[in-house]
Amino acid sequence: MVQNDDSAEWNTDDDLYFEIDNFQSSPKSSSPLVTSLDHMFATLVDMGFSDDMIARAIQENGEPFLYVNEYICLFSFNVIVNDFAGPNAETSAIIDTISKYSMNCEPSSSKSKTIDHFLAMGFDEEKIIKAIHKLGEENMEEIANALLSSEADTSPMMKEEDNMDWSDSDDEMKYSDLLSSDDEKDQDSLYSCNPLSSLVKMGFSELEASLAIERCGDSVSIADLADFICAAHIAREFDEFHIDPEEQKPRQDIKKRRKEPRPSANNQPLHLPNPMIGFGVPNEAVFITHRSLPALARAPPYFYYENVACAPTGVWETISSHLYDVLPDFVDSKFICAAARKRGYVHNLPISNRYQIQPAPKLTIQEALSHTRKWWPAWDTRTKLNCILTVHASAQTTKRIRLELEAHTGEPSEATKRYVIEQCRRWNLVWVGKNKVAPLDADEIESLLGFPKYHTRGGGISNTDRLKSLGNSFQVDTVAYHLSVLKPLFPDGISVLSLFTGIGGGEVALHHLKIPMKTVVSVEISEGNRNILRDFWDQTNQRGEFIEFEDVQDLTRDKIVELMKRFGGFDLVIGGSPCNNLAGGNRVSRSGLEGEQSSLFFEFCRILEVVRETTMEMRRS
Repeated sequence: MVQNDDSAEWNTDDDLYFEIDNFQSSPKSSSPLVTSLDHMFATLVDMGFSDDMIARAIQENGEPFLYVNEYICLFSFNVIVNDFAGPNAETSAIIDTISKYSMNCEPSSSKSKTIDHFLAMGFDEEKIIKAIHKLGEENMEEIANALLSSEADTSPMMKEEDNMDWSDSDDEMKYSDLLSSDDEKDQDSLYSCNPLSSLVKMGFSELEASLAIERCGDSVSIADLADFICAAHIAREFDEFHIDPEEQKPRQDIKKRRKEPRPSANNQPLHLPNPMIGFGVPNEAVFITHRSLPALARAPPYFYYENVACAPTGVWETISSHLYDVLPDFVDSKFICAAARKRGYVHNLPISNRYQIQPAPKLTIQEALSHTRKWWPAWDTRTKLNCILTVHASAQTTKRIRLELEAHTGEPSEATKRYVIEQCRRWNLVWVGKNKVAPLDADEIESLLGFPKYHTRGGGISNTDRLKSLGNSFQVDTVAYHLSVLKPLFPDGISVLSLFTGIGGGEVALHHLKIPMKTVVSVEISEGNRNILRDFWDQTNQRGEFIEFEDVQDLTRDKIVELMKRFGGFDLVIGGSPCNNLAGGNRVSRSGLEGEQSSLFFEFCRILEVVRETTMEMRRS
């Protein structure tokens, strides 16, 4: 069905076009028959049916009563109406006809040119018709991409790969294991290597899947594609932030989007930008240097909240509304380091004069993990790793890859290459020898995420727990880039209330920025994580006072007031509440902020509000 778009171009065989309002204002519109028709038409529009389907249904069900010499375009649709049905066309029959249209794949005659165009390209007519009904005949590029994706489903190369026997009961992690942490999970292992069919099996429509593949590319992981689709429900470009005209630089790789009126701040749809560079990142040319913070958000202290960007519909609207209507700074850390990490950051920090810690992190896999360069095959063109996960590929997976590659005396077959690269992307595998791939180890992940070497090693924490803690941590270089604006504001040191501290990504970022930490009050439920941060504090010879709490609920109002009076208040409240119920790979308990773990976000809000109120009281006294 053609989409209603005021900007669409007319596509008919006649030069006389009249919008429906003009037609109703003509002398002919004074007829009671036309008035009745207008009333029926308006009633059906109010019921939620499209103009296109209503016009066709009226034609099919009614007696022709009026011949119009001029062709009439109904709004932006390319339906040419010569005979309008009279008032004897019953509304119920028309509704039945409209319902039939939604399931009928036969196109209208106005689509014949589009069909002929794609038939000439060699596509199947049934698939063409289906794509036209889903995407609209004017969206030629989207139709072509959908047809190409459909063809890929049955291509010989895919069939060759599908016929390979990759089965092994010990190969993939159990579903429950994949959901064992609160980060973005990679569910690709549960589905086939074909992105379109995998997404359809996950319950998404073919249209959603095709659009996601078109926007993100077919090399993107299934989990990222699924997250993109979920995020599309909150898609609309937000324009509360602006770039000075003299500083604005157009990006050639960003499609122009149609601006729509903004809703109220309390019901603001949020859009995940593509590319996801927020207010700017060090290695991109576009920077937003000004934003209009809501009045409530301008009061001290500074706050900085982080969570997964690809959350369920409405989550980021809720987060923003509870944090004084501040809109998120959405950033994918792949623009700052060699690994992707899509996160939203809600904060009231200044955004001008940010700077990157030095030495700057490496931007490609081969630079960051130089020991892999020797064995990296030319046909593996990856330069970035996917999001760092808390689970790894099994030994059976890496063994199967090695055996498959060793079966070829020369260059592997195209099917083998596709399989190997898909597995490498899925599990973030790197090359460690001839025909040998391996998962990232904890030391490599520490480096990619910006932590000091051996940050999580020792202290009685197992390797499995190291991986889990790292998978759920901040990307330090990204956070440090945001916090860098604090250095000139607090030359004598900063007092920090750190909620859901984890392994101390915020504290490590401040240390790398050489911002003295006069006081850190840390709240972290994991004993292993608390040990890691305590070791970091001791080993880096921090001179400030370090206080730990296990549970955010221990921070009652009285306790917060006591701490603030003791230390003179807090300059920064920082944290990222658990995202177990938000992460894209969680198909079991992805219940949003109502989930058992992710509802702790509201504890962040509660504590921040107490800190802000107490700060105002302390300033007045």
